[in-house]
Amino acid sequence: MRRVGITGVVLAGGRATRWDGRDKGLIEVSGRPMIGHVLEALEPQVEQVIINANRNLDEYRAFGVPVVTDARGDFLGPLAGIASGLAAATTEWVAIVPCDSPLLAADCVDRLASARAQDESTDIAVAHDGERIQPVFALIRRRLVEDLDAFLGSGGRKIDQWYGQQRMQLVDFSDRPDNFVNVNRPEDLDLVEARMKQRMSANDD
Repeated sequence: MRRVGITGVVLAGGRATRWDGRDKGLIEVSGRPMIGHVLEALEPQVEQVIINANRNLDEYRAFGVPVVTDARGDFLGPLAGIASGLAAATTEWVAIVPCDSPLLAADCVDRLASARAQDESTDIAVAHDGERIQPVFALIRRRLVEDLDAFLGSGGRKIDQWYGQQRMQLVDFSDRPDNFVNVNRPEDLDLVEARMKQRMSANDD
């Protein structure tokens, strides 16, 4: 379901130290860059999409969506990418997802938005997998950008800490474990590709 009034931001601005500095979003999974799988799942769910990246910008622009870099340099982590995404968006709400979760659920944004709609005071709806919070799968009210900039400016870097200062709602995703399967390390590739084949087989059936 496409959600008008929501911009999707794909976070692809990290150092990828576990990949010896290779740009994770551009690493191939099942024959295409990882971010390609994420965009395919995300684009039908939102009004527009933005990629946050800090290198290989031409390669990311080739996907046909705007690319924004971190306003604060030195790879300060996901909060810096979120801040840049919030600043670039023109919609009231921004859905955040990472570039290294190619099994993103087709209803991820809808679930976050539907849960948030039940409590109008909520400023951040964030996924919970049944065991722990998944902070880079979230729906964030754009007006928080100034508060986030101030947090970063004061030296804050921990995403859970900033979330804890906001009116936050946890959204149950315990029935969508594949949504959070990511490719943090090279050895994760085989697992993710096997899961993708299982999903394709199930869809064919």
